[in-house]
Amino acid sequence: MKKKLLILFFLILSSGALFAQNTVRGSVKGANNAKIPGATITVRGTNIVTRTDSSGVFTIDAKQQPPFYIRISYVGYKPQDFQILKIQDVPIELTLVEDTQLDEIVVTSRRRSEVLQDVPIPITVIGGQAAENAGAFNVNRLKELVPSVQLFASNARNTTLNIRGLGSTFGLTNDGIDSGVGFYVDGVYHARPAATSTDFLDIERIEVIRGPQGTLFGKNTTAGAFNITTTKPTQTPTAKVEMSVGNYNFLQAKASVSGGLSKNLAAKISLSGTQRDGTIWNTREERKYSGQNNLGFKGQLYYTPSDRLQILLSGDVSVQHPAGYPLVIAGVTQTERSAFRQYATILSALGYQQPKIDPFAREINTNTPWRHNQSIGGISVNVDYKIGNGTLTSTTAWRFWNWDPTNDRDFSELAALTKSQGNSRHDQYSQEIRYAGNITEKISGVIGVFALGQNLKGLDQTEEVGKDQWRFVQTSATGSQALYSTPGLLDGFGVKTNSTIKSLSAAVFGQVDWEVVNNLHILPGLRYTYDKKGVDYNRNTYGGLQTTDAALLALKAAVYSDQQFNTSTNNNNLSGNLTVSYRPSTRLNAYATFSTAYKPVGVNVGGLPTTSTGTADLSVAVVKPEYVEHYELGVKTKPFKGAILNITAFNTDIDDYQTNVQSPQLGVNRGYLANAEQVNVKGLEIDGTYQLERFLSLNAALSYLDGKYVKFTNAPLPLEETGHTELINGVATQVAFKDASGGRLPGISKWNVSGGAELSTSGSLATKPGRYFIAGDVSYRSDYSSNATPSAVLNVAGYSLLNARLGFRSEKFSAFIWSRNIGNKNYYEQLQAAAGNSGLYAGVLGDPRTYGATLRFSF
Repeated sequence: MKKKLLILFFLILSSGALFAQNTVRGSVKGANNAKIPGATITVRGTNIVTRTDSSGVFTIDAKQQPPFYIRISYVGYKPQDFQILKIQDVPIELTLVEDTQLDEIVVTSRRRSEVLQDVPIPITVIGGQAAENAGAFNVNRLKELVPSVQLFASNARNTTLNIRGLGSTFGLTNDGIDSGVGFYVDGVYHARPAATSTDFLDIERIEVIRGPQGTLFGKNTTAGAFNITTTKPTQTPTAKVEMSVGNYNFLQAKASVSGGLSKNLAAKISLSGTQRDGTIWNTREERKYSGQNNLGFKGQLYYTPSDRLQILLSGDVSVQHPAGYPLVIAGVTQTERSAFRQYATILSALGYQQPKIDPFAREINTNTPWRHNQSIGGISVNVDYKIGNGTLTSTTAWRFWNWDPTNDRDFSELAALTKSQGNSRHDQYSQEIRYAGNITEKISGVIGVFALGQNLKGLDQTEEVGKDQWRFVQTSATGSQALYSTPGLLDGFGVKTNSTIKSLSAAVFGQVDWEVVNNLHILPGLRYTYDKKGVDYNRNTYGGLQTTDAALLALKAAVYSDQQFNTSTNNNNLSGNLTVSYRPSTRLNAYATFSTAYKPVGVNVGGLPTTSTGTADLSVAVVKPEYVEHYELGVKTKPFKGAILNITAFNTDIDDYQTNVQSPQLGVNRGYLANAEQVNVKGLEIDGTYQLERFLSLNAALSYLDGKYVKFTNAPLPLEETGHTELINGVATQVAFKDASGGRLPGISKWNVSGGAELSTSGSLATKPGRYFIAGDVSYRSDYSSNATPSAVLNVAGYSLLNARLGFRSEKFSAFIWSRNIGNKNYYEQLQAAAGNSGLYAGVLGDPRTYGATLRFSF
């Protein structure tokens, strides 16, 4: 019996000793040995979590024997992993590094992880949390944080995303052209500009890369790229919840849950929803427009069977059914047409009152409901496999986009251009394979292949006019033109268009970073691209007065006519770049770059202008590619502790610049594509940041841009010059084009400035340690042209916006109030002429003052 008791006693002592060997005791400190209460300690790979007490001391039972890792995290400090090799009798002391080393931001813009200041490319990085704090829950709002970015949108489809004023055609989108700004999410290229309207989901960081980057990315990036990285699933169970409320009944909710499903498999589900009442009142329908109604979902599986292999499967979908995005009447100008064809005269003849020109009353009286419904999403597989000193990456993806709109394109109560519906369906398939890493001690680089197939269908795209349209197209009240007043001639008359664009883009690309001598790097890059596009276009008229009268049929055909054409085109291009970078110390990185780039051939699917015989002008069915020559000089510096100052100067020349023009002809009211012979954009960019320990952070950026048409001899007439006549062979002849050489490019402000500051101090809220903060940011853009050809009236005045927030944040909890456009500044984002160019023009309004509160929890 005694022997059994001794054995039992020994087992109890042994189990106690074993338990003790699993328990880690210690303390967590920060700079100057300051205690850190409330820091989170997690046994990595488990859900075992504890926190430090008011003295920064902790005790945690790992429930496993060493070796294992514990992770320490706390707001304002970098999360750090510490390996526990053995259990010590003496409590361990762990020191965290403050997260203020801005120069140590890691980016993947060169397809591998690198410190931002070491990369010889002008890049702006915005952390996901920073973007959300600033209210930038989609790309549109990033333009206030990055002065070199321009984004203009009258709706999700008609979106122009540019960097340094280049990339996409300005104004109404034509599906037959590619963007020169690459938009990537987790390595997947998104071809449709509508992707910029979707809400962010679990963003880790956003890299805005300026200048051509075709030797690093799969798709052509003649102007730059957005490289967005989302957070990956974690083995440790985590959850985040965010709720925001504000004026205009703004409500936004976000949630994500992540955790391990098995030893090597983790999963994450993220949801997002945004709702807001409209800010524009339709007096005729008695309803609000320009609201938000977004739902987003993203699911991920992350499989890591070994340290060398990682597989990420992602699926996402975003559905948006907003209360449309109407344009408000912004003004009426006199054109050079006869008095009979001026807007005021037309309205008087139709018995309507002149429109009320008060755009910032935010009222419209259109008689066709505005609808801008879309769904967008896809599936992708990323495989990373470490081979030697580098990583082989494969990215396979399919994405879709459905677009279902209705627009009132006369912008008024008139039954003129009553309906514009550009229904579309887009499917894209992409595959990229690349290898990036170190070749030798002095040579590193990336090489890859890329293929993108797209199928874009226009599905019964509709343009329809009403009972008032006859007076807009009538040129006089005499002769055959008098027949336009025939009752019902144009009532419900329109066209339905079905088109298909099939395109293939394939490329081989590579870039090398060679340290020739200490601190001197030469970076040559090369890219070969093949592009093919085919279009099948079929437009048929319907409605209006059914008649066999040849004179009446001719009048109808002058408004809309059948158009059918098929065309196919392909081209290839060899382009490249050469960069020289000199890094004599960790404080300085100077570089110079010369590069050539290319944007592929385009095709017109917005309706072609007609010739003198009334047939489609097939000479503009295909649009020539753009060819880019780019020079850049830059320095990245760290002048003193906590400070960064970067300066970039550049010059970009483009031959055969692809531009979107607005035709006076009604049948092409959505515009068509054309080439300007040559444009030039040059500029200077300065950006800096300063971090004073954890208490003060400052950032500022300035961009000077000078963009102009060097040669554009066949530019469309601006609105006020519509109807212009010139003597040709001694005869006064009405012309539709002019020489716009020397004029400024649309959408480019000469001066763009942004800046922000945050002041914080430590404190506690309901026993939760953290930091109280007050922050603000301001942005300014000088005036810019809002028309393909410089116009006296279609110019957006410069404006400034001020945003601010005030609150408390800790590692697991944040609460703050915020306001955007505090000064309630009235401003336009875009102006555009109404179809038919009779003198009316309308504008896209910027948001008024908004305010609200946000709560965030993490578990």
